[in-house]
Amino acid sequence: MKRVTLTEIHEHPIAQKYVKRAGLAHAISAAYHAFHIAKDFDVNPDLAVKAAFLHDIGHYTWYRNGQWDYNLYKENDIHAIKGAERAHKLLIRLDENPVSAKEISLAILLHTDSYLPERGIQREPLQRVVALADEADEEPGGAHHYRNITDEKAAEMIKKLDDKVVTFLNKQTPKDQSAS
Repeated sequence: MKRVTLTEIHEHPIAQKYVKRAGLAHAISAAYHAFHIAKDFDVNPDLAVKAAFLHDIGHYTWYRNGQWDYNLYKENDIHAIKGAERAHKLLIRLDENPVSAKEISLAILLHTDSYLPERGIQREPLQRVVALADEADEEPGGAHHYRNITDEKAAEMIKKLDDKVVTFLNKQTPKDQSAS
């Protein structure tokens, strides 16, 4: 099975629609954070960057008049649930390894506990990496969702991150590459 690249994910119409609505600059920044944090948790950076890039793909519901509505989100947040489902469907369509697609989707589901009752959750390493990457890029009042980036700059940054992941994976033994 071939490796699905972050570029392929970014270029897919579903990602174009929903990742842009949730904040493309934030998604890219979180993916970069995930790449670096993954090393500390001995997590496959390919899975980490994909999950971090897609972590807010379920946010579309919280738009009002073309603007992301932070208050509506805080009141009714289930974006991680919708995002996990949407990301899984997208990844399977792109022919991602089904086990990897499930791990990525679970990391998206558990990247936040904002929709859960007040008790917190225990996260696996990949899930923790995505949560930390998201937190590393957060701004008060959800401002991180409003940052702008041109399509050209986004494509350039995603290509560079794809190259970093490939370089990292090429340095690993076959056994290491399957670890998540």
